This record gives sequence, C-alpha cells and structure tokens, in this order.
Amino acid sequence: MLSRQRYNVFGTLAILLWSCVISLTRFVAEYFGPVGGAALLYTVSSVLLMLTVGMPKFSQIPKKYLILGGVMFACYEIFLSLALGMANSRQQALDMAIINYLWPALTVVIATLISKKPTPIALYPLIMAAFVGVVWCVSGDQPLSWATLVSNIQSNPLTYTLALSGAFIWALYCNLTQKWSNGINAITPFFMLTAITLWIHLLFVDEPSFTFTWTNSSVLLLSAAVMAGGYGLWNIAIIGGNMIFLATLSYFTPVISIFISSIVFAIALSWSFWQGVIIVTLSSLGCWWLTREKSEKSRITEIEQPQ
Repeated sequence: MLSRQRYNVFGTLAILLWSCVISLTRFVAEYFGPVGGAALLYTVSSVLLMLTVGMPKFSQIPKKYLILGGVMFACYEIFLSLALGMANSRQQALDMAIINYLWPALTVVIATLISKKPTPIALYPLIMAAFVGVVWCVSGDQPLSWATLVSNIQSNPLTYTLALSGAFIWALYCNLTQKWSNGINAITPFFMLTAITLWIHLLFVDEPSFTFTWTNSSVLLLSAAVMAGGYGLWNIAIIGGNMIFLATLSYFTPVISIFISSIVFAIALSWSFWQGVIIVTLSSLGCWWLTREKSEKSRITEIEQPQ
C-alpha cells in the first residue's frame, strides 16, 4: 500500500511539474528568442533525460514508431514551444496553453474512431463544449462572437495555427504510440530529434545571438529540469500507481497549469477566462469518463503527458 502511494506521489509531482512548463517555456523564449530558446531548452532536457531515463536500444524500437512517432513528437513539441514563444504577450501565451489542452478530448475522439466501437451520443456535445471553452478563453472579456474570435486570431494567426495543430498531432501520437511502441520508451531520442530540428531551424531565422547571464541560465536549467523531471517521474508513476487516480488527476492539468502560469506571469485572469478553462477541463474529463475501459492501466499508458 505504501509503495502504491509513493508511485501516486510521483505521478502527482509529474503533473505539477508539467503545469509549470508552460510559463517557464515562455520565460526561456523571452530570454533567448522563440527558436533559440526552444533549441536550448530541448538540448539541456535531452542531456538530463539521458542521465536519468537513459537511452533505449535502437534495435529494439519498432521502425514505424521510431520514425513516424518521432516526427509527430518533435512536431508537437516544436509547435507548442514556438506558439508560446511567438505569442504577442504573456496573456496570449495563456491562450496558446488552453488551445493546447484540447488534446485530451481529441485523444478520446481519435481513440473512438480508431477502435471502431460504438460512440456514446453524449461524446459529441462534450467535444463541442471543449472547443466552446477555448473560444470562450480566446475571446477574453469581449462579447462572445465570431467577429471577436476572428479579430483575436488575426492578431497572430501563426501562433494559433501552431497551437491547434499541435493539439491534434499529440492526440494522434497518444493513440498510435501504444500500437507502435511495443512498450519501448523512446522519450530521450525523441527529445534529441526535437532539439536537432530546432537548431537547424535556427539557422534560417533572424534571432539575436545568445547572451548568457546568471538569471537566464538559471531559468534555462530550471525549465529543462522541470520538463525532464516531469517525464521521468511519470514513467515511474505508471509502473505501480493507481491508474484511475492518475488518469483523473491528469485531466485537471489545464486548471493547474493556467493557475500557476497566471501567478508566475503576474496576470489577473478574468472570470470569463477561468470559465473557459473549466469548460475545457470538465469536457475532457467527461470524454474520458464516457469512454474509459475496465483496464485503466492500458488507458493511462497511452497518454504520454506533454506540457
């Protein structure tokens, strides 16, 4: 019993760490640039993962998972980090975060389509509610309307596109990784692929050269440790933790993440924004509840938590 509680604590700490990554990723981007900051962050995280999680034997990784899974993983991480870093403001970065948190609901939808099992009727309004929650957040304090939504998106269309695309990609990755991975954890090489891709991308963008100080170096190391620590603790937690508890708790990540980010950013979020966050969270949780299986362990290992 004590052992299971320890695993549950590890899982809870992992979720708390991931909830901090959104704000820390934005800080790294402010110090080093959107692309350069992300490249540094994933490079340091890769080193930490190599020291803690280790490197799997490539001969044991199924080729489809290594190639296609790696591409999807890298695309998601790059899309999200750039969406956060290229947002016009910290407030808009929070918009990117809540769009990203559509992935739990989308994961359930894709899982239902892939399994070809009967779809609960209530699933469709829950999915719509999740998207309404995002629109609610993006609209801010302005009246909820199509014109308001379009106006906000047009202020920085690339970031909104990256965030939404990332949510769909991660939902697809979560479903396919269980089918392709053969139980192999390839997080470390996938992080390395992400870092390499970002360094290549950095060659083609105009960003200032890096200037390291005690402050920005500390933020970089802290961010990398939080990101790598989240993945490391989660991998431990799913070995012996209470899967129902961890799965349920993971769906409250949007609320925890936005709460922590608002404190770190010193942003007083409006009640309408919080309403949108709650709608997204409860809709995602409802989707999971409707489609949950008796074997919760098989469900939870499908979801390799992102930030």
